[in-house]
Amino acid sequence: MKRFLDIIISLLLLVLLSPLFLIIGTIIKLSSKGPVFFIQMRIGKNNELFKFYKFRTMKVGTPNVATDKLGDSRSYVTAIGRVLRKTSLDEIPQLINVFKGDMTFVGPRPALYNQYELKEMRTAAGVHRLLPGITGWAQVNGRDNNNDWEKTGHDTYYLNNKSLKLDIKILVRTVFKVLRADGILENGSQRNNSEDFTA
Repeated sequence: MKRFLDIIISLLLLVLLSPLFLIIGTIIKLSSKGPVFFIQMRIGKNNELFKFYKFRTMKVGTPNVATDKLGDSRSYVTAIGRVLRKTSLDEIPQLINVFKGDMTFVGPRPALYNQYELKEMRTAAGVHRLLPGITGWAQVNGRDNNNDWEKTGHDTYYLNNKSLKLDIKILVRTVFKVLRADGILENGSQRNNSEDFTA
C-alpha cells in the first residue's frame, strides 16, 4: 500500500511541480557553470547503492567532504544554492527517487557511501532494512544538529514504531520545519556538500 501511494503521489507532484523544476533548472544553468542536478551514490535499502538526485547548490569542483571540513563553506555555495538550501527546494528532485522505488516519502535519510560508521550503526540496529526517505523521524528531531548516534537512535525508533499515523505526523512536522528553516545551520550553507537534508 505504501509503495502504491509513493508512486501515485510522487508522479502527481512531479507533474504539478514541473514548472518549478524548469524555473529552478534555468536559474541554476544561467547563474553558474555545471549541471542542473547533483547526483551522488547513496546507501539504500539493504545497504545497496543507488543514484540520489538533488538540485545542484554548490560550485563544480567542490571537494566531496562534509561542509565543516571545507573551511569557508559559504564560498562553495552558489547564490541560488543558498536560497534552495534554506527553503529545502533543492530536495524536490528526490521525487524521482521515490517514483523509481529507490526511496519513500518517510524513512531514514540515505547515508553517503562513505559514512561508514553511520552505515555500521544502522545495520546493527536493523535500520538498513528500511527504504530511505525524503524526510524521517531524525529530520524532525534535530535535522542537521544530530550526530550519527542520535540519527541511528531516531531511525531505530521509527523502525520499531512505523505506521501511517507516524508517517503523517512526520510529514506535517517536516512542513513546519521547512517553513521555519529549523535545524539548518548557517542559513542553509552549513550542510553536507553532499547537499543533504541530511543523512
